[in-house]
Amino acid sequence: MRRAIEALERSKDHERLEILVVDCGSQDGSPRLDAEYPSIQMLRLPHHFGATKAMNVATRTAKADLLFFVSPDVEVQPDTVMRLADKLDQDSDTTAAAPLLVDREGRTVPHSRPLPSPENLYPAPADVDPAQESVAIGYPGLEALMVRKQFVRGMNYFDERFGNSWADADLAMQIRRAGKKIRVYPAIRAILDERSNPLQGDVLALADEALGAAAFLGKYYGFFSGFRFRLAAILKALGNFQLRLLGYLISGQKLDGSQAG
Repeated sequence: MRRAIEALERSKDHERLEILVVDCGSQDGSPRLDAEYPSIQMLRLPHHFGATKAMNVATRTAKADLLFFVSPDVEVQPDTVMRLADKLDQDSDTTAAAPLLVDREGRTVPHSRPLPSPENLYPAPADVDPAQESVAIGYPGLEALMVRKQFVRGMNYFDERFGNSWADADLAMQIRRAGKKIRVYPAIRAILDERSNPLQGDVLALADEALGAAAFLGKYYGFFSGFRFRLAAILKALGNFQLRLLGYLISGQKLDGSQAG
C-alpha cells in the first residue's frame, strides 16, 4: 500500500490528483496511513463491506471527472496517470483506459480477458501485443483502470447486488452494451507485484465469489442461467460437506458488511 501511494505521489502533475484510500475495517496499520501521507484522503469504513460498496463510496466522494481505480499491488510510473487521462480526452469512444501491467523485470503480466459467458465463466488472461499503440479488450479487471465518472454515474454506480466480486465484470459488460471501448495502451506502464489476496480460502469470500457469478449470469444471460450456477454451487458444497459454505450459498450471504456482528 505504501509503495502504491508513493508511486501516485511521484506522478507528473501530482498536485492535480485527488488520492482517496478506502479502508474496509482493516486491523493492521492501514487506517493510520493518512498520518504518514497528508496528501491522501482516507475513507474509513467500520467493516469489510466488499469491494463494490467501497468503490461506490470512493466514486461518490471523488470530485474529478476521471476515476482511476488502483490496487495496492500496483505501482504506477510517473507518467501513467496523466497519459491515460490524455487518451480518454482524445477518444470519445473509449470509456475506460488501462496501462500495460508488467512485473519488476519488465515482463508483461497477462490481464486482458474476453468477457465471461456461461460457456467460459473464467476466461484465461492473455498477453497484449506491446507493439500496438492501443488494444481494445473486453475485461481488464480493476488492478489499474481509468474510467469516466459520468459513465459510472449513468449506470447508477456499481451494482451492489455484487459484494466483493464481479463488479469489475459488470462494469466491462455495461461498457460493451453501451457500444464503448476499454483500451490498453502498451506504451503506458504500471508495475504489478504478485497479487495479494487476504481473503484467499475464506469461506464467506468463496460464497461471495459464487453468488457474484450467479448474479452476473442472471443479469446478462437470464434468470435460469444464474439459478443453475447457484444450484450447482450448493450441490457441490453439500457433496463436499462444506456446511458453512452451504449455509452462505443458500441464504445468499455475500461479503457486504451485513455479516459483521
